[in-house]
Amino acid sequence: MGRVTVRRRVAHIDERGARGRPDTLVVEEPLEIRLAGRPLSVTMRTPGDDFDLVAGFLHGEGVVRSADDIRAMRYCADTDTMNVIDVTLAEGVEPPEVSVDRSFLMTSACGVCGKTSIDSIRQRSRYDVPADPVRLDPETLARLPGTLRDAQRVFDRTGGLHAAGLFDAEGTLLAMREDVGRHNAVDKVVGWALKDKRVPLTGHVLLVSGRASFELTQKALLAGLPALAAVSAPSSLAADLAEEAGMTLVGFLRGTSMNVYAGAARVDSTA
Repeated sequence: MGRVTVRRRVAHIDERGARGRPDTLVVEEPLEIRLAGRPLSVTMRTPGDDFDLVAGFLHGEGVVRSADDIRAMRYCADTDTMNVIDVTLAEGVEPPEVSVDRSFLMTSACGVCGKTSIDSIRQRSRYDVPADPVRLDPETLARLPGTLRDAQRVFDRTGGLHAAGLFDAEGTLLAMREDVGRHNAVDKVVGWALKDKRVPLTGHVLLVSGRASFELTQKALLAGLPALAAVSAPSSLAADLAEEAGMTLVGFLRGTSMNVYAGAARVDSTA
């Protein structure tokens, strides 16, 4: 694994004037994903849990459905960094067609808009999320941000990372990942669950440390998650997708208050 943080000399300015001091920065480096030696995607990420990131990305893009669809992942020996991972798919798993009009160099959120796209994403989901019987206690939900924050060790040193945490319905933190990209943090969590053969994530809650975008809602839906919560606001398209897909979407989860933008029947006090 590469370095997660680096030390850098900075000029600190406050009411006492300017003076030099060291600061800790989070590392941001490119990760190239290859399929059988063929370039597929490049994402900017914080090194660490790279195989989880790749597995989650491939799942979110519909390339793989389970851990059994991935035969092997390895860092490429033909580079002098640990920033290239080559994936070998299992026999019978077809690689995607990568062309000029479908470039994985852009995020899956690029160019997405409107009800047609929402219908498309909902139809791609393999799991019956609306039928998930899980019920969520508001008091349990209120405790999740504090639990996630306590687990963010690198954020404590840098202040520059997003986090995603996977919880069960009782509020137990099962997996937490940090990254400079909020979508990468979610991919790392989903990839961990995929490799551990936990997908679909029936009865679980995904918490993100920032806002809930369409892209994050899409990734949660495709992993079979019945609930997505965020400490900040959702986008309008995220709320539309969650409502169409039968997911519960919670925003502004701070202290004892929250807004439920979709799927309020799963949150006990709003049933």
